[in-house]
Amino acid sequence: MKASGWKADDTVWSQVFTRRLDRQRLLNPTTDDPAAAARAMCGAHAQVLSAGELAVGLRMQSGTRSDVRRALTTGDPSCSPQLIKTFGPRGTVHLLATEDLSMWIAAMSGVPRLVAAVPESMRMSREESLAVITAIADALATDDLTVDELDAAVVARTGSWAGDLVMPAFGGWWPRWRQSLGEAAQRGVLCFGANRGRKVTYSSTRRLVPDLVAMDEHTATRKLLQHYLFSYGPATPADFAHWLAAPRLWAAELFGSVRDELEPIDIDGVAMWTSAADTTFPEAGGGELHLLPYFDSYVIGSRPRERVFPGAAAARALSRGQAGNFPTLLIDGRVRGVWHHKRSGNTLAVTVEPLDTLTKRQVTRLEQQVERVGAVLEARTTLTIGTVSVGGHA
Repeated sequence: MKASGWKADDTVWSQVFTRRLDRQRLLNPTTDDPAAAARAMCGAHAQVLSAGELAVGLRMQSGTRSDVRRALTTGDPSCSPQLIKTFGPRGTVHLLATEDLSMWIAAMSGVPRLVAAVPESMRMSREESLAVITAIADALATDDLTVDELDAAVVARTGSWAGDLVMPAFGGWWPRWRQSLGEAAQRGVLCFGANRGRKVTYSSTRRLVPDLVAMDEHTATRKLLQHYLFSYGPATPADFAHWLAAPRLWAAELFGSVRDELEPIDIDGVAMWTSAADTTFPEAGGGELHLLPYFDSYVIGSRPRERVFPGAAAARALSRGQAGNFPTLLIDGRVRGVWHHKRSGNTLAVTVEPLDTLTKRQVTRLEQQVERVGAVLEARTTLTIGTVSVGGHA
């Protein structure tokens, strides 16, 4: 079906959500390609790495968290890993396909930020910021470093001002220089390395991907918009701005600059957009059921919120309007419940709380999804359909 002027009824939105599920490899998982799975989401949210591993794994036919971990490493210095863990959309940690890194670096460098006013006591001048980024590049040139090691290395290369404890963080204070972590990542200077025990390390993006050459900013930003519309379209400029934590005016101007590459779709009296070369929609879903982890990119990026989290789902699965704090049960792409898992040894106890009575077919599909979650996380599973008693992000 070709998109045109639509009424905002359930059938229309079911087609929209079915399209997004299909594009994000939830209906047609990849043949165990972690990079393709991450690309299908425009990056997998990985602030909690185990959730990112599950998000990628669920988009593969039989892949596991071990496959995702292997994709982040390489035993051959001449080969780049398939995935890079770095700062992505909204400045949050993501798993990005290495193949797309030149686009991400150029595009994210050009996105204006919605930044709260920084108190004068915390500020760095532009010269100081650039000095910190240069120091980070030098410190990571040969070895991965923990954040404490990087603290010492940056201060040694710049001056004591960089180490001033002025940034409030988690009940304590961070040194001034850490304000530049995100920009260093956007410039292709810094990404995450392999954990050292329980300690996170930082690595050099250009050491891991030595042939990395950033696209020009204009081309990269247009390409990122097309990637986004492929995975989350139809969408508005405001949706795109929210996904990137960018100014709405900037997003509107970007859409306007590539208007000849876009196709308008009127839904609910709102002009939404897809790529002009990508206007077909599948038939509406027939009760498809999925389990998604914390901060899955599908629920983070899909809008409008009132359609993705209809009725009671908004109260049950959103936290002050924010998506991602609860693992979600999807039915035909809409949030219709929450779930939780608790690991004990090699057993994963899964509790699912549907907001609606499940059909026999949906219960069967739920059992299959639980088994797939267990396979990704390399554990046996048990299933209880009942109330999830833990709070968000537990």
